[in-house]
Amino acid sequence: MVDKAQPVPAHGHGFGTLPVYFAAVSTILGAVMFLRFGYAVANAGLMGTIGIILLGHLVTIPTALAIAEIATNRRVEGGGEYFIVSRSFGTTIGGVIGLSLYLSQAISVAFYMLAFAEAFTPLAPWFSATFDRAFDTRFVSLPAAAILLAMVWFKGAGGGVKLLYAVVAILAASLVAFFAGRPVDGFEAQGASLTARLADGDSFFVVFAICFPAFTGMTAGVGLSGDLRNPRRSIPAGTLAATATGMAVYLALVFKLAWSAPVVDLAGDQLIMSRIAAWGPLILIGLGAATLSSALGSVLVAPRTLQALGADRNVPLRAANRWLARGTGNANEPRNATLVTAVLALAIIALGNVDFVARIISMFFMVTYGSLCAISFLEHFAARPSYRPGFRSRWYISLFGALICLFMMFQMDPLYALLALALLVGLYQVIRRQKGGASDDVAAMFEGVMTQATRHLNVRLQSRHRGSGNAEWRPSIIMVNSRTFERRGPLNLMRWLAHRHGFGMYLHHIQGALDARTHAEGEEVRRRLVEMARLQNSAVFMDTIISPSLKTALAQSLQVPGVSGLHNNCVLFEFSIHDQEEVLTEVVDNCLFVADTGMSQLVLRHGDIHFGERKNIHVWLTWNDTDNANVMILLGYILAGHADWKDAAIRVYLAYPRETVRERRAEIKALIAEGRMPVSEMNIRFMPVDDLESFRDAVARYSAKADLTVIGYDMQGLRERREDLFRKHPALGDVLFVHAPKGINIR
Repeated sequence: MVDKAQPVPAHGHGFGTLPVYFAAVSTILGAVMFLRFGYAVANAGLMGTIGIILLGHLVTIPTALAIAEIATNRRVEGGGEYFIVSRSFGTTIGGVIGLSLYLSQAISVAFYMLAFAEAFTPLAPWFSATFDRAFDTRFVSLPAAAILLAMVWFKGAGGGVKLLYAVVAILAASLVAFFAGRPVDGFEAQGASLTARLADGDSFFVVFAICFPAFTGMTAGVGLSGDLRNPRRSIPAGTLAATATGMAVYLALVFKLAWSAPVVDLAGDQLIMSRIAAWGPLILIGLGAATLSSALGSVLVAPRTLQALGADRNVPLRAANRWLARGTGNANEPRNATLVTAVLALAIIALGNVDFVARIISMFFMVTYGSLCAISFLEHFAARPSYRPGFRSRWYISLFGALICLFMMFQMDPLYALLALALLVGLYQVIRRQKGGASDDVAAMFEGVMTQATRHLNVRLQSRHRGSGNAEWRPSIIMVNSRTFERRGPLNLMRWLAHRHGFGMYLHHIQGALDARTHAEGEEVRRRLVEMARLQNSAVFMDTIISPSLKTALAQSLQVPGVSGLHNNCVLFEFSIHDQEEVLTEVVDNCLFVADTGMSQLVLRHGDIHFGERKNIHVWLTWNDTDNANVMILLGYILAGHADWKDAAIRVYLAYPRETVRERRAEIKALIAEGRMPVSEMNIRFMPVDDLESFRDAVARYSAKADLTVIGYDMQGLRERREDLFRKHPALGDVLFVHAPKGINIR
């Protein structure tokens, strides 16, 4: 919550809430209201225009709520919307959105001043007769824009806000005159219809695209953030009040229009409001005031956005950043940024055609609003302790706002939506390269979101787990090993098995007691492991564990859940054919120790071939592998699904006593037909063997050149033969010994 007792430091001009409200409401009630809402009622009908207003506010209200929420969490400094986006998404992505926002604000100055000149069109006949030349709106818009820009240049925001008060007063008077007026001659109010519209009028979304800029002014006051005494209070209050005021006025306006003139007049006369008003000239004055106030709001906001972009080094021209960031006086007036904005606005006014640019700019507004809603949505789920807004929106409102912005971009104009997004991607690459490739984008926020999502999913998985899910069985492997950096075979095996279908947790064992020295060592090793996983594109979770011995490390780690949210069901051990005898003895002891947990065991014996060409996987099943069989075959198929084994062929050898082969063949065929064994019959070969010696000979003869051979074992055999069990089949290359305490069904 906001601490109301905490003193707020002075900042900029120290404005209160009214400038925020006036800047926003005067931009909302602008040129489009005076010039195009008669057209909207004529083409979409009264009900359709109400739908346009409501749909437009489905975009602006979530954005206003998101701004109110974000602004009450932290002090919003200079740059307004740009500051909010850049401090949430990071300065690189924030810079991209900020540049598009600045261009939309700067070009809006030209857009509004061209509309301002429309108020003088009734004087066109007089102008033509007096000066003997056709009237051009640029005769008004260029000098008017120059005067406005000069006033802001010399007087700064203080003078601009004083002018804003006068403009809002004129705007209010013109609206009073309009609502006090009567229907046009010959039209009876009772003749109005909720659905009356032109028979061949424009479609709903065409009308929406033309009218949508009328709703986009609610963030105009946010750009004054650096000049507000208390932005955390003034921005939410002013923005929400202006949004509500604008919606109420527009709804009342379309009813008044529908009840005051026929659709033909509404469509054909863009100044129809002057014919309805109690005193028509006041509408023209109001149009001039509205467009002038909208332009003034953009003139005040755009340079401050550009100044903040320069301070963050986000302007693509590297040398210009410091110059643009420079302010003048105690209020830090952005004189240099105002000069750039003036040149840009006057150049576009001189061209006199901003259709192409205006359509792109409308997309940039959508991008900005969608970003603000996305920030609010993500912050709800990140649940960062530092995010404590005094005002809270709802996550579903923010999500809806972000999605509706994206949807409406493509509804308004798919081509321009794609062009806008392509331009944003290009700007991102330029800014990122300018900063040397470094990027802090969305890191903290998305880490919080992922943490919360992982926690939620893990708890849900744990609560739904019933312990009987044979049909859902998949390997969740844990490995504790101290020889991480001496050999890569075990890590590669885990990486392959955890790539898609399985899960892997690898813990590097550091021998000793937990103290400051071992903790620091563990942190350094963990960083190395994470970097190794990143370079290998590995899905294995990497960490360290400090414990007096490998057995105690196993005892600790096997009791915690795996990264899948469920308990690990496999443990992986490894040894090299070159290791000393005590290494193999330790593996045997640990296998026997783990047996009481009921986990499957995988023991990798590796040598010098490093899984060879990764072309052949041989799986050997015997009369002792009733429980092991499906686990062994499934592991083989998971391995073959990795890109490193993409061309691997799996062959399954079934070695049974000669007199049982026919019976076993029929049994295996039935299992395959029922889908309980994940292997095709063409990959199976039956091997009649009469004793253990003939089995070993067959394995050596057929699998000596295999890249990986999978062989099963049982705990009774391990207890009896210990190290000799893993020494058998010396002619083979890499071998994976598998023990499953119980069989699994694979459906």
